[in-house]
Amino acid sequence: MDLYEYQARQLLEEQDIPTPDAIFAQNSHEVAEAADKIGYPCVIKAQVKIGHRGQAGGVKIAHNRDEAILESESILPMTIHGHKVSGVLVAEAKNILHEYYVSISVDRTSRDFDVLATANGGTEVEEIAKEHPEAVKRLHIDALGDFDLAAATEMAQSIGFYHADVDQAAQILLKMWRCFGDPDDESTKQLSALDAKISLDDNASFRHDGWARFVDPIVPDPFEQRAREHGLHYVHLHGEVGVIGNGAGLVMSSLDAVSGAGEEQGTNIKPANFLDIGGGASAAVMAESLEIVLSDPQVESVFINVYGGITSCVEVANGILEAVAKLGGSKPIVVRFDGNAAAEGLHILASANNPNIHVSETMEGAAAKAAQLAGEATQSKEVR
Repeated sequence: MDLYEYQARQLLEEQDIPTPDAIFAQNSHEVAEAADKIGYPCVIKAQVKIGHRGQAGGVKIAHNRDEAILESESILPMTIHGHKVSGVLVAEAKNILHEYYVSISVDRTSRDFDVLATANGGTEVEEIAKEHPEAVKRLHIDALGDFDLAAATEMAQSIGFYHADVDQAAQILLKMWRCFGDPDDESTKQLSALDAKISLDDNASFRHDGWARFVDPIVPDPFEQRAREHGLHYVHLHGEVGVIGNGAGLVMSSLDAVSGAGEEQGTNIKPANFLDIGGGASAAVMAESLEIVLSDPQVESVFINVYGGITSCVEVANGILEAVAKLGGSKPIVVRFDGNAAAEGLHILASANNPNIHVSETMEGAAAKAAQLAGEATQSKEVR
């Protein structure tokens, strides 16, 4: 579960991490009251579960009550990268001497925790990491280990908090770790968390009664909601190729393969979703997954990538045919099977003799075919 900034701040504040004074507001009247209370200048920040708000016009400075109202009225109706603004955060405007970026995440490749930081600011951090890798510091924490004050101090020193106290930075890093898992500077140069992006693991929600307060007040994406009701792991993206697989790692690789194929073909075709059917998926689960993906109007083709372990490719094949029969006319579907009952599953699909179902021996070949078919469909629409 991704949190809005105003929600993520609550978790930081509970760990005594300094944050600017701020008030969440959902209409211009609430904004005016909040701005008067916070004081001027203040920052009006769109609340969406996605980055790059500033570049999209979702972060504005207000110097008085009238500006706060006008800026909020321009931000509140916005949709930023497909995300409807749920409200705004009216925050104290800080005099920023220097901006740092710090994150803690699960590294599924190395099966540990990854602390990433840079003194080059928090905007476009992906580009910073790509163009100036030396500016990004990384620390891996063993899954059975801990991140203590000594490690936090070493990390703070390596980042180079040259406009702030290293001891204070180390304390904040340590508190971030505590928030993730579970001496004061008397000068005017104080570190403060100006923004926060936190994702909670839904699988751990049964251990945290307090997480109920973070339920999204905005009506969720209808595709994600439908998938959640069937126990499926689905993320709605903004591309043309629906992607279904079993296992998060395999699905992520499939997304990369589709994006790479789109670039190589010069069509800029992208994945339309992430959908993990999990292990041991039945024909009914596969059918429901395919129906959800095909109900998305942006989808022009579907790439199904299954490595049969617990999951039987026979079950997946039967689910594909069940969904296609139910939906009638179907968009092209490209299938790659490997592992448990792959030959039998492919035989079932071949026997159906459906011209909209294509098979490929490799993930790369299947991704390329799906991207090609989506590109052709997109071009056909543009011509019409």
